[in-house]
Amino acid sequence: MTSDKDYRTFTKPAELHKAINTLRGIVAGISTDKEIGHDEIQELAHWCEVHGYLRDRHPFSEILPIVESSCADGVISENEAKDILWVCSSFADSGAYYDSVTSTIQFLSGMIHGIMADGELQDQEIDMLQAWINANDFLAGTYPFDEINSLLSTIMADRKVDEDERNSLLAFFSNLIEFKNSFNLVEKDFTDLREKYSVDGICASCPEITFQGKIFCFTGESYRGTRKELADVVERLGGTFRGSVSSKTNYLVVGNAGNPCWAYACYGRKIEEAVRLRKEGAGVVIVNETDFWDAVEDISAGITQ
Repeated sequence: MTSDKDYRTFTKPAELHKAINTLRGIVAGISTDKEIGHDEIQELAHWCEVHGYLRDRHPFSEILPIVESSCADGVISENEAKDILWVCSSFADSGAYYDSVTSTIQFLSGMIHGIMADGELQDQEIDMLQAWINANDFLAGTYPFDEINSLLSTIMADRKVDEDERNSLLAFFSNLIEFKNSFNLVEKDFTDLREKYSVDGICASCPEITFQGKIFCFTGESYRGTRKELADVVERLGGTFRGSVSSKTNYLVVGNAGNPCWAYACYGRKIEEAVRLRKEGAGVVIVNETDFWDAVEDISAGITQ
């Protein structure tokens, strides 16, 4: 009988490139606080074990020995981390299997894995992640960039991170980890945290909203009009209104009815469906009603086209 390892000998380029992009992110993540500890080194060593079946294939024939050598003495220096990132980047850049958005999202997922590898989330790591998000705004509209961007913007508004906010980040980040590829992180350890801190329904932060040829859907209650009136506005500006969310939906507008806590609110089935579609790669942007009306007013004033 053919084993999984035998089958994976013929792994497609997609899996190879994803593994490299993820490794780059893990190394960047564990290097964030300038202290790579025992648990973080275990994560890297485990990555080598998981991908050991690729040892005879380029570029793993070059990458694995470098990572294993760096982990061997239980200490990874700054230069060793840079060497790993360099060889991974050399392959990722030359291979060009994925477009830049997909590759960078894979890097982001790996970076979050690396940040969480020691089971803690330090202020310095949060600051670094926010700086990275700000520098990579070309990812806007993709999952999980919008969700992380909005969550960080809300939490960092007062430049302080309290325990609930830190747990909210951990709960959301745990949705992005491939636990089967982790040595230290176990999914069941995050179950209670996810139940207590439900943050899946997060609207995009300062989204760019256009109307011509776009499909809109609404959920929740609006503080400025009925559902029919909102649909009329969209159609007047060249868009299309639909009553349900699909993979063709461009914007799901969340009515806040004056509720300032929309970032953490649960709005039901349509939000859950939009989040599910986003995870599958659909371009559904979840926007707050306030941003929707700002876009309408900008167009009416001739500020945007």
